[in-house]
This record gives sequence, C-alpha cells and structure tokens, in this order.
Amino acid sequence: MNFKPWKDLFPSRFSQIIFVVYILLFVNQGILVTASQGSDNKYDYNIITVVLLTEVLKLVISSLLYCRENKPTELVREVIERKSVLLLYFVPASLYCLYNNLAFVNLSSFDPTTYYLLLQLRVVVTGILFQIIFGKVLSKKQWISLLILTAGCMLKQVNFNQETEDSQKNDTKSHSLVLSINTLFILIQIFCSCFAGVYNEYLLKHQGNDVNIFTQNVFMYLDSIICNVALLFIDGSITTVFLYENISKVFSFKVLIVMLNNAAVGIVTSFFLKTLNSILKTFASAIELVLTAVLSFLFFGIPVYLNTILAVGTVMYATYLYSQNPVSSPPKKPASQELESDNEELLQMEEV
Repeated sequence: MNFKPWKDLFPSRFSQIIFVVYILLFVNQGILVTASQGSDNKYDYNIITVVLLTEVLKLVISSLLYCRENKPTELVREVIERKSVLLLYFVPASLYCLYNNLAFVNLSSFDPTTYYLLLQLRVVVTGILFQIIFGKVLSKKQWISLLILTAGCMLKQVNFNQETEDSQKNDTKSHSLVLSINTLFILIQIFCSCFAGVYNEYLLKHQGNDVNIFTQNVFMYLDSIICNVALLFIDGSITTVFLYENISKVFSFKVLIVMLNNAAVGIVTSFFLKTLNSILKTFASAIELVLTAVLSFLFFGIPVYLNTILAVGTVMYATYLYSQNPVSSPPKKPASQELESDNEELLQMEEV
C-alpha cells in the first residue's frame, strides 16, 4: 500500500483545514436534517420551501463570488448572452431539484448512516454510465471495486442474530435496504445524481465550455429555483406555503442551520477541488461514513449493529480500491480550462 508523503496530499495548512471542514459539513447535513424532524420522523415545515430558499441562498453567494472580480452588469449581460446555456441547465437543475427534495424524504425513512451508505451506490451507477455513454471500458480492478462496494451496501440488510432483528423491528427508521417505496426513492435519488453529473460534464465540455464557473452556478441555481417553484405548484402548496404560520417554521433555528450548512457545503467543495483532488474526495467519503455512524449513535442513540460495521468497512475498502484507478472520461481539457472543469464536481454536491 503506497501512500504519498503528507505534504504531497496536503500542500498547505489551508488545504488541511478545507479537508477537515468539508468532511464535517457533509456529515453535519445528514445529522442536522435528522435533528430537524419531529418525534414521528416527520417534518413540521415544507421541505420544498427549504430547498427553494437554500437555492436562493446559493444563488446570492455565487453572484457575490462572481462580483468579487467582475461588475454585476457583466453577470447580467453574460446570463442574457448565454441564455441558450441557461436553458440547457434546466435538465440537471430539475434532476437536482428532485434529488434534494428526496434527500429529506429518505432521511425520514433511513437513519443517516444507512442513507449515506446507500448513496455510495452512485459510484457503481456512474461507472456503468461512463462505460455506456462514453464507451469507456472499465478495468478489472474497477469492476472488482464496484462489486465489493455493492456487496458492502447489501451487507447492511443482513441481520446476524435475532436480538438485532427484534431491535430493528422496534425502531421507527429503517437500518437496511428493504423492498419498499423507500427503496424506490433512494434509487431515484441515486440515478438523479448520476445522470445530472454526466449531463453536467457534457455541458462543461461543450456548450458551457467557455462560461465562467460562477456564471454556471448562477445558471444552475436560477433554474433550480424555477423547478422548485414549479414543484410547489404541483404539490398544491404554493398558495399556503408562504403564510406566516408556515414560513415561521421554515425560519426556525434548526431549519436555518440546515440551509446555511448546505450552502456552505457547496462553497467549501469548490475550494476542496481547487486545492486538493478527487482521490482525496473518495477518502473523505469513507471517513464521512464512520463519523456519521458515531455521531448518529451519540446524538440520536441509533445503534451500530454488526452489519453496519461490516458494511462500512467493506465500502471503505472498495472506495480505497476504486481510488487507485478511478473512472475518467475523455477528452481531458487544457490546463487553462481546469477551473471550469471543477464545477462538475461542485454541482454533484447539491446534497440536500
């Protein structure tokens, strides 16, 4: 097992801080969303409204970051001139809209550890999509790592003794993947993330290739806002959601922390990918699984069963194996456009 020197992994103290903050914020999101639930694992606030307001917050932050080096009028001009790209972003925006809202739904059905464990199946789906869409044949090591990862997720539904089984029956949340509507929701969430990621890569390397990264974020968040408003119409809550008794619940302390943390995740992710690399991102995901299991036990008393320990360990090993030879798609962009390519990963972190 060959490890790079510490200074090669973390070239500066700032990069070390970013690595730690990235992990903590990402773990916090699942914990905070779970903490915002009532005793019946339901939300007393409208989750679509929370996602909508979070997208507004991200839009404001991205606009301010753009305006650090450019005039606001330039942003308006670029949005108008590149309206064709703005329209194309409706595809990933609608997928992320569904993904973000399903995150709340799934966290009310699964404990945070199980939720993040199941989301690791994105690696499998993404690998298969790359092979189909980009004609990228996966190596033997890649297939082995994907199969091990899948087996790790399946381990989560294995009960090793009757006591564990009886305990899980008394829990209000699922600690495993069972055939139900919740299974369908988690699979839809995974596919939304994967398809949106692949489509984003297409935009970045074609129509949006020469668009500023923060402008692309503005496109994404503008379209996401429209999609969430449309979802409010479909849900039938557009006329009542902004009443005082409803909006006051959205602006409660717990929910505000959820929105602020989610916005921070997006910003820190961009710094993460700029100062570090995607390989460290896979190791961060493995660490997140362990921290989520520990914190879920400490804060919510969610037990850590033997199947959880084995599943987390298996997924961590599969993640390490995959990181030795990760899937990448051609063509590679010139160094001068490297910053724009970072946006693909940033967009994939639209987690809640």
